[in-house]
Parts: sequence; structure tokens; C-alpha cells
Amino acid sequence: MQTKIALIGIIVEEPGSVEKTNNLLHEYSRYIVGRMGLPYREKGISIISIVLDAPQSELSALAGRLGQIGGISVKTMTAKTANLE
Repeated sequence: MQTKIALIGIIVEEPGSVEKTNNLLHEYSRYIVGRMGLPYREKGISIISIVLDAPQSELSALAGRLGQIGGISVKTMTAKTANLE
């Protein structure tokens, strides 16, 4: 199965959205290569960067489900090469 390398950037603007976001990311944990979370206390937001190696269908499903969570902004970027080795 071909996979793609992707970066998902998430900005959490409502603290109530954190639990839903974390639960969803846990569902896709088998595809997560790395994760970094940064609280930006002065602005009252949190920034999460997720690097994934997953089939395109799973990347699309995760991005779509994240987009349904209120109080967060999500952007996805994928590598141009379908399968980096």
C-alpha cells in the first residue's frame, strides 16, 4: 500500500476543543511519525504539528474529521512524492 508523508497544522483557539482533538489523533496514532504541541499562553491558543505517514484515504479522513471540530483551524500539506523511501 502506498503512503504519503503529510504535515497537519492545528491551531486550537477554544480550550474545550482539546479533548476532542486529542481523542481523534489517538485514533490515528498508528500513522503518526511525530507530534509537537506548543502552548502560546500570551495569545490563549495552542499550536499542534503532526507528521504522518499514511495512505491518502486515511489522511483525507483525518483532515476531514478534524475540520468538523469547532474551535480549531486545520491545514494539511503532503509531500509531492507518493512514497518516500
